[in-house]
Amino acid sequence: MTETPAPPAPSDALRFAFGTLTVLPVRVTRWDRATARGGMLCAPLAGMVVGLCAAAVGGALLLLGGGPLLAAVGSAAVPAALTRGLHLDGLADTADGLGSGKPAEDALRIMKQSDIGPFGVITLLFTLLAQVAALHELYAEGWAHGALAAAVAAAVARCALTLASRAGVPAARPEGLGAAVAETVTVRAALLCAALVAAGCAAAGAVFGPYGALHAGLAALLGLGLGELLLGHCRRRFGGVTGDVFGALAESAGVTALIVLTLG
Repeated sequence: MTETPAPPAPSDALRFAFGTLTVLPVRVTRWDRATARGGMLCAPLAGMVVGLCAAAVGGALLLLGGGPLLAAVGSAAVPAALTRGLHLDGLADTADGLGSGKPAEDALRIMKQSDIGPFGVITLLFTLLAQVAALHELYAEGWAHGALAAAVAAAVARCALTLASRAGVPAARPEGLGAAVAETVTVRAALLCAALVAAGCAAAGAVFGPYGALHAGLAALLGLGLGELLLGHCRRRFGGVTGDVFGALAESAGVTALIVLTLG
């Protein structure tokens, strides 16, 4: 008789989130569907840590006299470094797959290739430029504005992954990270996580008053909304999600939140 595995502990979920979404020295001790569910629900926490690290680097560069542009570059580089550039790589591969205009099977094959095509290069270029430009504007207003933006963008980026892991969003391939986490999170839990992230962003923005709270909360919602639009398009084109699509969702949601924080 097969024994039912014990439910994962909270530490297992945190290890899964940090071990798969960052390069921090965390060993994943369990790799099953139940642990993946908890890990994807904890994804925004991993994002918050990444964002705080980015804010710390930006603040340090400002204190050392580097100016807002250098602080922006530093803050944009930290998330890339802490994820080994996997999300940026996923964004580029997804752009190549979508831009190819080919059927799902051929597009997925293009995405698996190690090289980056013209669509991927252009998408990476403008995404990184948008990140640095937005952070530069915010750091020019003061370290607190840039730090808030870095933290909000990183949390929103990872929350987009939680939403993409909900039931009803299948994997496009039978293997890979996308297949490991696809449909592990209930719709209710995913929506609750998104609501908590938006509320947390609004609470953080409240340090700048009621308008700051509204602005940060709106940035979170619009970032997640853009991620949902991209997710829907990828589902129609590829038949589901892949690890590359997860990376594209994270980068797209995060940069959208940054842009919204810059506006107004």
